[in-house]
Amino acid sequence: MALVRFRPFSDDPFREVTDMQGQMNRLFDNLLGRPSPIAGMERMWAPPVDVYETKDELVIAAEVPGLNQKDIHLSITGDMLTLKGERAWNPEMEQGNYYRNERWSGRFERTLPLPIPVQAAKVKATYRDGVLTVTLPKADEIKPKEIKIDLL
Repeated sequence: MALVRFRPFSDDPFREVTDMQGQMNRLFDNLLGRPSPIAGMERMWAPPVDVYETKDELVIAAEVPGLNQKDIHLSITGDMLTLKGERAWNPEMEQGNYYRNERWSGRFERTLPLPIPVQAAKVKATYRDGVLTVTLPKADEIKPKEIKIDLL
């Protein structure tokens, strides 16, 4: 049985191709060690995220261990949330001294479409134990409202 990452908000028709490309990149990274930038191209990675909804909020949790708060940049534009940052490479060890190098380093960027309208002015973000949690209050017009039923 194979585990497949759940991606409910992706309408990308080339997703399977990019997934296969990512798997091939990881295979060669593991076989050959840490790759160097090729022809000026910088290697990027994307932190895994969970997106879920509560009664009053949309919550996004991103795994970004090993970073400081100042290394993470978060912005919202319209219905898109962008998470950027950089995890520094450990310069203390020369590349040849590693037996295994599986932790990603370098720049990252994720732009996530927000599935529901939110109040951008009231967004809050916290960072604890390597997890960035972004809480986006739902827009008032989509919050459930209790309607009282009168007896006739």
